Amino acid sequence: MIDGPFLAIETSCDETAAAVIDARTVCASVIASQAQLHTPYGGVVPEVAARHHLGTVNVVIAQALADAGLGLRDMQAIAVTQRPGLIGALLVGVSTAKALAYATRRPLICVDHLLGHVCASWLEPIALDPPFVSLIASGGHTRLDLVYDLARPSTLGQTIDDAAGEALDKGARLLGLGYPGGPALELLARGGDAGAHRFPIALGGKRTRDFSFAGVKTALLYVVRDEGELTPGRRADLAASYQEAIVTPLAARLLDAAREHRVPAVALGGGVAANGRLRELVRAGAAHAGLRVAMPERELCTDNAAMIGAAAQFTEPVPWPDYLAMDAMPSAPPGGIAV
Repeated sequence: MIDGPFLAIETSCDETAAAVIDARTVCASVIASQAQLHTPYGGVVPEVAARHHLGTVNVVIAQALADAGLGLRDMQAIAVTQRPGLIGALLVGVSTAKALAYATRRPLICVDHLLGHVCASWLEPIALDPPFVSLIASGGHTRLDLVYDLARPSTLGQTIDDAAGEALDKGARLLGLGYPGGPALELLARGGDAGAHRFPIALGGKRTRDFSFAGVKTALLYVVRDEGELTPGRRADLAASYQEAIVTPLAARLLDAAREHRVPAVALGGGVAANGRLRELVRAGAAHAGLRVAMPERELCTDNAAMIGAAAQFTEPVPWPDYLAMDAMPSAPPGGIAV
């Protein structure tokens, strides 16, 4: 574990983020979102994301250091998301982190983004220690991990096609909602009846920890195509029913895995973990099963540098200057998380 405060940087997709972490304490966390930039395109444009990171990353880092009341030379290490993500976006963060680490003769810690989501609940004020089962649900990933060692989560299941966040975004687009689609769909669903339409829950009849969301997305496409013009009430009902078909297997398989492995807690991470209905289902199921629930605040469910700082403390630092040849990696390694 790093002795003293250090800087963490996250630029894997469309948030430019920096944080100052000292053990389990988040001394500062700054996130610059690009959501409005990508709204006209209905999704993240990689080139636009990378260019915006270039113009924002130094400002965000400076703000994080100022908020912590510390200088760059006070940092004992520099941590950065190395993988997985958009290659152009990752390169901005990795290049910046290497330059700062080299200039200050500090070690560099190259962090797996997914491990960041797993470790987010380790930070105060939640301060969750293993063992627990972790659910990561985002626009790019959906996976369950059994965590006895934060440095080496063990994969229990993952999506075999689309990620949960991608399915929510595509569903929002089919219903004529804006970007980002997940929050817009959740808002519309609040005024609808989740039992109004029965969407399929893939793999529901099988004893599996894997997920599949391609089928429910296609089912919504057929409904919208066949019904034509939708009334506001019908749109709300479809949004609620569609959301239920996505969050129900997420909650059920998380809680089932915790019971099977007899761990005392479950943890949520990723952008979909900010979904109110998912949080409600997990809380209710965990209370019934006597499980502790670790849910970071919504702003720490989406991409942020604080979680990268948490994962950095379970990742081997690379000493100065051995990291100069290291590069960003767009893909996750075999098995899903680099350790």
